[in-house]
Amino acid sequence: MRIIRYQDSAGEIHYGVEAPDGSHRRADGHPFSGIQATNDKADIARLLAPVEPAMIWCIGQNYRLHSNEVGMKLPDFPVVFAKGPNAAIGEGEAIQLPRRGRSDEVDYEGELLVVIGRRCRNVTREQALEYVAGYCCGNDVSARDWQLKTGGGQWCRGKTFDTFAPIGPCLVTSDTIRDPSGLRVQTHINGQLMQDGNTREMIFDVPFLIEFLSKSTTLVPGTVIFSGTPHGVGMARTPPVWLKPGDVVSITINQIGALTNPVIEEPLV
Repeated sequence: MRIIRYQDSAGEIHYGVEAPDGSHRRADGHPFSGIQATNDKADIARLLAPVEPAMIWCIGQNYRLHSNEVGMKLPDFPVVFAKGPNAAIGEGEAIQLPRRGRSDEVDYEGELLVVIGRRCRNVTREQALEYVAGYCCGNDVSARDWQLKTGGGQWCRGKTFDTFAPIGPCLVTSDTIRDPSGLRVQTHINGQLMQDGNTREMIFDVPFLIEFLSKSTTLVPGTVIFSGTPHGVGMARTPPVWLKPGDVVSITINQIGALTNPVIEEPLV
């Protein structure tokens, strides 16, 4: 099942389910407790992130070639940081380049996202996928100057500006994607291929990440896990490639689709 979340022309928020012909029907219920398409056509005025994140956990350096390109040794354990739910945006919404907390080194990171649908704690890797509601495309947008220079030695500050967590375009349920390994992850900027990886290249796979994150820690429904990015990020290029106003970033994952967001400057109001 492919589930969207949207705002209708009256400003109300609904879930929708994609029909075989690609159209969408308004849905009753919730992705985590049971959802059912109605016969009503979805009145989509604006697509939203398909889930409202309760918590966003992110994994750094989870692809060997990416660790190599940024000059960091392969991790012995997952490198974990967090984003705030304030960072979440959906398909078509604009990534805003920070101007009040100015950054001129904003980077892209295409990733597979894992959405937890059932409360879990201390789960084993063998149990882990039973707690997954589904999967999305994501972009771990990163202000590298804040991340590496002015963030006090922590990555979180440069990762959690408003709009820095695009999620979408839909939630593909775990009964559709039964095995998240072997998914191709690509990032295009203005139509140019920048990243091209596969989740089979992860150092720590999805079941391991869920087991690791749930150790003595409750993962509530709506927890979103950014599972790491393949090689090809902007900061590792010569010269570096930073996002600029007018760019269009698309993250594509087979079996999920494409998450596309324009880039603008932060409006100063």
